[in-house]
Amino acid sequence: MGKNLKLKAARAAVGLTQQGLADAVGVTRQTIVAIEKGDYNPTVRLCIQICRALGKTLDDLFWEERDDVS
Repeated sequence: MGKNLKLKAARAAVGLTQQGLADAVGVTRQTIVAIEKGDYNPTVRLCIQICRALGKTLDDLFWEERDDVS
């Protein structure tokens, strides 16, 4: 799992800080930092909460593009 740049970009696009997003979904800022850095794999429930807070879909933020899919 690599860095989640899509999450970071979506968060910035709506003007939320890491702390602001953390507050919106009920986790610590450190959790958001870890998700963005790719150090923490959030639960599906948390992914959905993050998507709702940012107005995005799971595909938008958490689906990893793969070049080798046929």
